[in-house]
Amino acid sequence: MATRVTLNGNLVADPELRFTAKGDAVANFTIAVNERYRDGNEWKDGDPSYYDVTVWRNLAEAVVEQVTKGTGVLIDGKMRIEAFEAKDGTKRRKPVVTADDVAVRIKPIARTKPQDEGWGGDDIPPF
Repeated sequence: MATRVTLNGNLVADPELRFTAKGDAVANFTIAVNERYRDGNEWKDGDPSYYDVTVWRNLAEAVVEQVTKGTGVLIDGKMRIEAFEAKDGTKRRKPVVTADDVAVRIKPIARTKPQDEGWGGDDIPPF
């Protein structure tokens, strides 16, 4: 059973693109998600959680063209817990997300101080 999730994180490596035997594109990548918390007057990052993400078809090709390691993304999709055997033979579980939508986070633009020239807040805009 899958659970609907939205994740906000950063790619830990470039996405990898491959094609199925039927020719469908599939991209895989991992994101790190850090919880931010306030400690007194400063913000701190908590320990990261890692999520493997799979994207299919046209979205897979777009992801590979547009995002790279370190890119901030918002992922909307379905998460399931997948069982696997580690290299040391122990049985483990990990969250795996199949993304329905991937959005690139934009960085905030520094606001500049209004210039003395031109129009002021009470004036009529020049357009």
